[in-house]
Amino acid sequence: MQMTEQDPRRQRSRARLLDAATTLLAKGGTDAVTIDAVTTLAKVARATLYRHFDNGTELVAAAFGRLIPPAPTVPAEGDLRDRLVELMVSQAKLIESAPMNVTAMCWLGMGPALDDYSSADAAQSDKPELRTLRQTIVAQYRAAFDQVFGTPEAAERLGKFDYDLALAQLLGPLVFTRLATLTPLGRTACEQIVDDFLAARAAQVEAGARPPALHEIPPAQAL
Repeated sequence: MQMTEQDPRRQRSRARLLDAATTLLAKGGTDAVTIDAVTTLAKVARATLYRHFDNGTELVAAAFGRLIPPAPTVPAEGDLRDRLVELMVSQAKLIESAPMNVTAMCWLGMGPALDDYSSADAAQSDKPELRTLRQTIVAQYRAAFDQVFGTPEAAERLGKFDYDLALAQLLGPLVFTRLATLTPLGRTACEQIVDDFLAARAAQVEAGARPPALHEIPPAQAL
Protein backbone atom coordinates (compact mmCIF):
# COMPACT_ATOMS: atom_id res chain seq x y z
CA MET A 1 0.00 0.00 0.00
CA GLN A 2 1.43 3.35 -1.04
CA MET A 3 1.89 5.95 1.69
CA THR A 4 0.52 9.46 1.23
CA GLU A 5 1.98 12.74 2.50
CA GLN A 6 -0.43 12.65 5.45
CA ASP A 7 0.26 9.01 6.32
CA PRO A 8 1.50 8.80 9.95
CA ARG A 9 4.19 6.29 8.95
CA ARG A 10 5.55 8.68 6.31
CA GLN A 11 5.52 11.55 8.79
CA ARG A 12 7.34 9.45 11.39
CA SER A 13 10.04 8.37 8.96
CA ARG A 14 10.56 11.93 7.79
CA ALA A 15 10.81 13.15 11.38
CA ARG A 16 13.39 10.46 12.20
CA LEU A 17 15.46 11.43 9.17
CA LEU A 18 15.35 15.11 10.10
CA ASP A 19 16.17 14.34 13.74
CA ALA A 20 19.22 12.38 12.62
CA ALA A 21 20.36 14.97 10.08
CA THR A 22 19.93 17.81 12.58
CA THR A 23 21.91 15.95 15.24
CA LEU A 24 24.75 15.22 12.83
CA LEU A 25 24.76 18.78 11.52
CA ALA A 26 24.90 20.34 14.98
CA LYS A 27 27.72 18.07 16.10
CA GLY A 28 29.85 17.70 12.99
CA GLY A 29 28.81 20.29 10.42
CA THR A 30 27.74 19.68 6.84
CA ASP A 31 30.43 17.04 6.21
CA ALA A 32 28.84 14.82 8.85
CA VAL A 33 25.44 14.81 7.14
CA THR A 34 25.94 11.98 4.67
CA ILE A 35 23.23 9.70 3.35
CA ASP A 36 24.78 6.67 5.05
CA ALA A 37 25.23 8.45 8.37
CA VAL A 38 21.68 9.79 8.39
CA THR A 39 20.01 6.51 7.43
CA THR A 40 22.11 4.58 9.95
CA LEU A 41 21.32 6.96 12.81
CA ALA A 42 17.64 7.19 11.87
CA LYS A 43 17.41 3.43 11.18
CA VAL A 44 15.65 4.20 7.92
CA ALA A 45 16.34 2.68 4.52
CA ARG A 46 18.03 4.75 1.80
CA ALA A 47 15.01 4.23 -0.45
CA THR A 48 12.79 5.78 2.21
CA LEU A 49 15.10 8.80 2.50
CA TYR A 50 14.86 9.42 -1.23
CA ARG A 51 11.07 9.34 -1.03
CA HIS A 52 11.32 12.40 1.24
CA PHE A 53 14.36 14.20 -0.16
CA ASP A 54 15.63 14.32 -3.72
CA ASN A 55 19.28 14.56 -2.67
CA GLY A 56 21.64 15.21 0.22
CA THR A 57 21.65 18.96 -0.32
CA GLU A 58 17.91 19.14 0.22
CA LEU A 59 18.27 17.10 3.40
CA VAL A 60 21.02 19.39 4.74
CA ALA A 61 18.89 22.44 3.94
CA ALA A 62 15.96 20.98 5.86
CA ALA A 63 18.20 20.26 8.84
CA PHE A 64 19.58 23.80 8.74
CA GLY A 65 16.03 25.09 8.76
CA ARG A 66 15.39 23.29 12.01
CA LEU A 67 18.37 24.99 13.65
CA ILE A 68 17.42 28.55 12.71
CA PRO A 69 16.01 30.32 15.77
CA PRO A 70 12.47 31.68 15.36
CA ALA A 71 12.07 35.28 14.30
CA PRO A 72 11.62 37.71 17.20
CA THR A 73 8.23 39.15 18.01
CA VAL A 74 7.58 42.84 17.53
CA PRO A 75 5.80 44.83 20.26
CA ALA A 76 2.51 46.24 19.07
CA GLU A 77 2.67 49.33 21.29
CA GLY A 78 5.19 52.13 21.62
CA ASP A 79 6.87 54.70 19.45
CA LEU A 80 9.58 53.99 16.90
CA ARG A 81 12.42 54.05 19.44
CA ASP A 82 10.67 51.84 21.98
CA ARG A 83 9.72 49.23 19.39
CA LEU A 84 13.22 49.19 17.90
CA VAL A 85 14.79 48.76 21.32
CA GLU A 86 12.50 45.85 22.22
CA LEU A 87 13.17 44.24 18.85
CA MET A 88 16.92 44.63 19.31
CA VAL A 89 16.79 43.12 22.80
CA SER A 90 14.91 40.12 21.37
CA GLN A 91 17.40 39.83 18.52
CA ALA A 92 20.33 39.90 20.95
CA LYS A 93 18.85 37.04 22.96
CA LEU A 94 18.20 34.95 19.84
CA ILE A 95 21.70 35.51 18.47
CA GLU A 96 23.27 34.55 21.78
CA SER A 97 21.15 31.41 22.10
CA ALA A 98 22.03 30.09 18.63
CA PRO A 99 25.11 27.85 18.46
CA MET A 100 27.84 29.95 16.86
CA ASN A 101 28.89 27.28 14.38
CA VAL A 102 25.28 26.89 13.27
CA THR A 103 24.89 30.65 12.87
CA ALA A 104 27.96 30.86 10.68
CA MET A 105 27.06 27.80 8.64
CA CYS A 106 23.50 28.97 8.07
CA TRP A 107 24.71 32.26 6.67
CA LEU A 108 27.70 31.09 4.65
CA GLY A 109 27.25 27.42 3.97
CA MET A 110 24.12 27.26 1.86
CA GLY A 111 24.76 29.62 -1.02
CA PRO A 112 23.37 28.85 -4.50
CA ALA A 113 26.67 27.30 -5.61
CA LEU A 114 26.51 24.43 -3.10
CA ASP A 115 26.76 21.09 -4.95
CA ASP A 116 23.84 20.71 -7.35
CA TYR A 117 21.73 23.38 -5.69
CA SER A 118 20.09 25.86 -8.01
CA SER A 119 18.60 29.04 -6.58
CA ALA A 120 16.69 29.57 -9.82
CA ASP A 121 15.05 26.16 -9.48
CA ALA A 122 14.42 26.78 -5.80
CA ALA A 123 12.54 29.98 -6.55
CA GLN A 124 10.09 27.96 -8.65
CA SER A 125 9.76 25.13 -6.15
CA ASP A 126 7.05 24.70 -3.56
CA LYS A 127 9.45 22.82 -1.29
CA PRO A 128 10.72 25.06 1.50
CA GLU A 129 13.84 22.89 1.81
CA LEU A 130 14.94 24.04 -1.63
CA ARG A 131 15.08 27.71 -0.77
CA THR A 132 18.50 29.04 0.15
CA LEU A 133 19.03 29.32 3.88
CA ARG A 134 20.31 32.82 3.34
CA GLN A 135 17.02 33.78 1.68
CA THR A 136 15.07 32.17 4.51
CA ILE A 137 17.03 33.96 7.20
CA VAL A 138 16.76 37.33 5.51
CA ALA A 139 13.03 36.96 4.88
CA GLN A 140 12.35 35.73 8.40
CA TYR A 141 14.34 38.34 10.28
CA ARG A 142 13.65 41.22 7.94
CA ALA A 143 9.91 40.71 8.42
CA ALA A 144 10.22 41.83 12.04
CA PHE A 145 11.95 45.05 11.02
CA ASP A 146 9.42 45.57 8.24
CA GLN A 147 6.74 45.88 10.89
CA VAL A 148 8.68 48.63 12.65
CA PHE A 149 10.03 50.47 9.61
CA GLY A 150 6.73 50.27 7.75
CA THR A 151 4.87 52.74 9.98
CA PRO A 152 4.07 56.37 9.12
CA GLU A 153 6.20 57.50 12.07
CA ALA A 154 9.20 55.62 10.73
CA ALA A 155 8.71 57.08 7.25
CA GLU A 156 8.63 60.59 8.69
CA ARG A 157 11.58 60.19 11.06
CA LEU A 158 13.86 58.05 8.93
CA GLY A 159 13.16 59.35 5.44
CA LYS A 160 14.52 57.34 2.54
CA PHE A 161 17.37 55.08 3.58
CA ASP A 162 19.34 52.00 2.59
CA TYR A 163 17.44 49.16 4.25
CA ASP A 164 20.28 46.63 4.17
CA LEU A 165 22.73 49.18 5.57
CA ALA A 166 20.28 49.98 8.36
CA LEU A 167 20.04 46.30 9.31
CA ALA A 168 23.83 46.05 9.28
CA GLN A 169 24.12 49.10 11.52
CA LEU A 170 21.60 47.71 13.99
CA LEU A 171 22.43 44.00 13.97
CA GLY A 172 26.14 44.22 13.18
CA PRO A 173 27.23 44.87 16.79
CA LEU A 174 25.11 41.95 18.04
CA VAL A 175 26.54 39.50 15.52
CA PHE A 176 30.11 40.72 16.03
CA THR A 177 29.79 40.33 19.79
CA ARG A 178 28.58 36.75 19.35
CA LEU A 179 31.26 35.74 16.84
CA ALA A 180 34.00 37.39 18.90
CA THR A 181 32.72 35.62 22.05
CA LEU A 182 32.52 38.92 23.90
CA THR A 183 30.15 39.69 26.75
CA PRO A 184 26.58 39.66 25.39
CA LEU A 185 25.04 43.06 24.81
CA GLY A 186 22.17 43.88 27.14
CA ARG A 187 19.33 46.37 27.04
CA THR A 188 21.52 49.40 27.74
CA ALA A 189 23.76 48.59 24.78
CA CYS A 190 20.74 47.97 22.55
CA GLU A 191 19.31 51.35 23.55
CA GLN A 192 22.61 53.01 22.64
CA ILE A 193 22.71 51.28 19.25
CA VAL A 194 19.16 52.38 18.49
CA ASP A 195 19.77 55.94 19.69
CA ASP A 196 22.90 56.24 17.56
CA PHE A 197 21.03 54.92 14.53
CA LEU A 198 18.09 57.28 15.01
CA ALA A 199 20.40 60.26 15.60
CA ALA A 200 22.33 59.49 12.40
CA ARG A 201 19.10 59.17 10.42
CA ALA A 202 17.74 62.42 11.90
CA ALA A 203 20.91 64.22 10.80
CA GLN A 204 20.59 62.77 7.30
CA VAL A 205 16.93 63.76 7.06
CA GLU A 206 17.70 67.28 8.25
CA ALA A 207 20.59 67.63 5.82
CA GLY A 208 18.36 66.48 2.98
CA ALA A 209 15.69 69.01 3.90
CA ARG A 210 18.07 71.96 3.84
CA PRO A 211 18.87 73.63 0.50
CA PRO A 212 22.42 73.06 -0.69
CA ALA A 213 24.88 75.61 0.68
CA LEU A 214 26.18 78.26 -1.73
CA HIS A 215 29.94 78.31 -1.69
CA GLU A 216 31.54 81.67 -2.42
CA ILE A 217 34.48 81.65 -4.78
CA PRO A 218 37.63 82.87 -3.01
CA PRO A 219 39.01 86.10 -4.52
CA ALA A 220 42.18 84.40 -5.73
CA GLN A 221 40.13 81.93 -7.78
CA ALA A 222 37.76 84.54 -9.17
CA LEU A 223 40.43 86.09 -11.40
